[in-house]
Amino acid sequence: MKTEPITTLLFDFDGTLLDTNELIIQTFLSVLGKRYPGRFTREDALHFIGPSLKQTFDSIDETLTEELILEYRAFNMEMHDQMAVEFDGVTETLRILKARGIKMAIVSTKRQDVIQQGLKLMGIEGIFEIVIALDDVTNPKPDPEPILLALKRLGSSKEESLMIGDNSHDIEGGQNAGVRTAGVAWSAKGETFLATFNPDYMLQHVSELLEIVDGYHS
Repeated sequence: MKTEPITTLLFDFDGTLLDTNELIIQTFLSVLGKRYPGRFTREDALHFIGPSLKQTFDSIDETLTEELILEYRAFNMEMHDQMAVEFDGVTETLRILKARGIKMAIVSTKRQDVIQQGLKLMGIEGIFEIVIALDDVTNPKPDPEPILLALKRLGSSKEESLMIGDNSHDIEGGQNAGVRTAGVAWSAKGETFLATFNPDYMLQHVSELLEIVDGYHS
């Protein structure tokens, strides 16, 4: 069976293109530390990276979810530009991919305004044709809805598309949507953890995408 070349790249954002891991960890520790002193550790906060805020806070106390989300967003937005930084080679690689005519989209569990803030910080507002955020869908990753929506808006098929991310939600979401998947070795949860979800690729550096789309070997 012939495997189609990859012409479309779908990226998670936080933890994949923009290193917001420390920002996220510190936000969770600040918000939860006020409410539950001493209960949550840095290791706990690592497990909160990836799921939507609602999913995370529902697992702690559903009656406080909305309040905790508001507190989280306030702290996170205030500290965002001070603590977030792009991963090595991201901007350069994305610009090359764009110049080669690769179709690209963001598919994230973050809100649209937070993603746009990150894109602006990185200076890549015009790179992505489509940005699918939490507020664009009913069911976030690992549900296939956001990935399928991105493909529909891009006019791309599942067979020519690759979902790239740093978390299990990205890999499982891609698999549920029927696209190929790539984990990133710089995931805060570690390459070994991500490998257990069997992505088609494991990127050691973002520039490896240039080889994947340029001379794909099945």
